[in-house]
Amino acid sequence: MNNMLNNMEEILGKQICGFHQYILDDPIHLSYASWNLCEMIGVPAEELLHESRDMYALQVHEADREKYSEFLKKLARKEQTLTTEYRLMKKDGSTLYVKDTATSKKTKEGVLVGSCVLDDITQLKQENDHLKSLHGIIPCGFLRYTCEKQPQIISMNHTMHEILRFPEVRDGELDYLELYKSNIFMMIPMEERRRFSKYLNRVYTAEAPIAGEITLLRCDGTRAHVFGWVIKWVNEEGKAEFQSVCMDVTERHQTRKAEETKRYLKALTDVYDKIFEFNLEGNTVKCLHCDDTSVFKHFEEVAMKVEDASEKWIMDSVDIQDQERVRSFFQKFCQKKLYEAAAKPPQITYRARSADGKQKQYTGIFIKADESVGFYCCRSIPDSEEARVLRDENHQLKENMKDLVMRFTDGLAAFEISAEGMVKPLYVSGNVYEFFGYTKEEWMPMMEKSTPFDNFVAYSETAYEDFAQLLRNGEAEFTYYDYKTNASRQIKAICSQKEPNSNSARYVMLYSMEDTKTKTEEKTYLPENHTVSIRTFGYFDVFVGERPIAFRNKKSKELFALLVDRKGGFVTSEEAISFLWEDEPANTVTLARYRKVALRLKNTLEEYGISDVIETVDGKRRIVSEKVKCDFYDYLSGKEEYAQLFKGSYLTNYSWGETTLGELLSERK
Repeated sequence: MNNMLNNMEEILGKQICGFHQYILDDPIHLSYASWNLCEMIGVPAEELLHESRDMYALQVHEADREKYSEFLKKLARKEQTLTTEYRLMKKDGSTLYVKDTATSKKTKEGVLVGSCVLDDITQLKQENDHLKSLHGIIPCGFLRYTCEKQPQIISMNHTMHEILRFPEVRDGELDYLELYKSNIFMMIPMEERRRFSKYLNRVYTAEAPIAGEITLLRCDGTRAHVFGWVIKWVNEEGKAEFQSVCMDVTERHQTRKAEETKRYLKALTDVYDKIFEFNLEGNTVKCLHCDDTSVFKHFEEVAMKVEDASEKWIMDSVDIQDQERVRSFFQKFCQKKLYEAAAKPPQITYRARSADGKQKQYTGIFIKADESVGFYCCRSIPDSEEARVLRDENHQLKENMKDLVMRFTDGLAAFEISAEGMVKPLYVSGNVYEFFGYTKEEWMPMMEKSTPFDNFVAYSETAYEDFAQLLRNGEAEFTYYDYKTNASRQIKAICSQKEPNSNSARYVMLYSMEDTKTKTEEKTYLPENHTVSIRTFGYFDVFVGERPIAFRNKKSKELFALLVDRKGGFVTSEEAISFLWEDEPANTVTLARYRKVALRLKNTLEEYGISDVIETVDGKRRIVSEKVKCDFYDYLSGKEEYAQLFKGSYLTNYSWGETTLGELLSERK
């Protein structure tokens, strides 16, 4: 014990970082300075000790002295432990960031003494300064959250706060930050939650990042659109967590949506005489499209109050017997009572006075663009004998034509077929272009030119004869696999004459029907990371863990088998085509078909979280053999435990596998 007391000076001087003691009775001054404190700042103890003046405070950075003085005054009020951070100026002029933990306690003599210990936090502060500098250059939102079924937010940076528009918390008001922290899905709109959950499962399983766009729900009820990345990370505590970095692309998204809406409206103008935009958020209505003789031409693109404009139009134009019914129709829309879940958009038929002063019958429909904007589209019903005969013959077709514009959702396309058989796309949304076998980049230029009908449908898996039947019958349904929703969907197509004259161009609209079948619910838990197992001896199959991959396209499965057969070597597009379509040469049609097959294979592997087993370089593809377990590769290793795997059959599904089968049989002899 005596030895310990004798060594106390050495312990305080060398083993307790920056130790010093204050006399907190007035005047406050330093009474003890340890050796390592003096070494830290390069000042000898005699320059720090003074009975009537605080010499240590002179070593504190000038900008921090007032803060430090308040810290000492607070410490001197009573016995307590306090912590603060400040900067010290070293003898050589450099700056030292320290964290000061001080405890005040009275001695037996009644003197209040403050014992202080310093932590050097210079490196940490410099790293934070670098991060702040980076934040100023690249203002990205950063988010950390747990790997759970219902992830909880660990932390977020200031930019993320700004993106989500967290309000300042006032007494008695809801703390949105704490609400969001308890469940990250609070910031995800309902319609996006399933997709977001699926992406998290994929990141967790594949342990590979995913990038893309998603909508976030701000605290003020508005929506932000962000582009970002999600990665799985093991933190310093050894626990897995998700980390996201995102950029606010709301403005770009809104611009893109406006352009998409413009193309959509262009398609609608071929069906309807007048189109009005009702904005419930601003309580305004404006005419977007009408003919030159219409009274609305003078007010085109002019926003007016909904109640005033609609009431004036009803009183001036609508037949007195229909006025109350039409008024109620518009009131219900404004009150958001017009739409019903899973129901068709609301329609109405009424009589009104046209621009030439005649009473005509009109049909109108409200198309919901989003939660606050709707398009009211109307057209007059022709009463000429020629039109009446045509209407009677195609009554059901005309009814279905109304259905064309019911959905302003993903999966809508419109195009025009001239009398000469030339096709010009007018509008496309979502990923319907994949139904025709095109990428988005290939589809967009086609909207500026006309393409022969047989060339236009050549890339689709649907036969040319089926499309030709659509033109004859006026209506058809097709089934395709939608990689955006990872489900089979139905395409509804309607074809009609724009004019009663049969020689005129035909107008075709095509949209995805809502899938009313109940889908198998996605697992809500994060799956474990499983190995990829491939079976080639016998029929070809691929397993993730114990679950077989359900390839929805036979050719994409065959392409995977071909890559396995090449044992990690690259396969070019031309080589793959010679195997997948043995009787067809490599040309623009087969190359486009192959790209579609390769895309489907990529999407399928991504769905199972194993996209990294295929490597693509400049259009060439290969299997990454070290990331899979394959009976073929095990057998070729020559190890004794795998010698009995081959029983005499190999890739029974595919005729081209006979070449490798022959080699295996000859080697076995």
